[in-house]
Amino acid sequence: QAEVAESGGGSVQDGGSLRLSCVFPDIAVARICIAWFRQAPGKERERVASMAVHGPVTYADSVQGRFVISKDIADNAAVLQMNDLTPEDTAMYHCAAAHRVICGHYPNEFNYWGQGTQVTVSS
Repeated sequence: QAEVAESGGGSVQDGGSLRLSCVFPDIAVARICIAWFRQAPGKERERVASMAVHGPVTYADSVQGRFVISKDIADNAAVLQMNDLTPEDTAMYHCAAAHRVICGHYPNEFNYWGQGTQVTVSS
């Protein structure tokens, strides 16, 4: 797996918003599927959102209606806009991408994996 750089994590209050970004320097983001995962201490890794090469997106029930995954073609980046954050969203977030039409559910199915960015939501 190739490692990619993420940005945008931080600390916010309950109900706040954050925008995570992950830049891919070596491949056109339009040609790969992208996904965002998160893992909180003591909890299993969760795939929160994914976007297929041709656009269809899927979200975990826990973030449906609050998070939006997208591709920034100009910056060649994967983006996760997170709104109405709650303390339950506190976790390390990782972006991922793969040379396939539809993203898988497990880290070993991805060609690119972000180093992680911490998101902390306080009540």
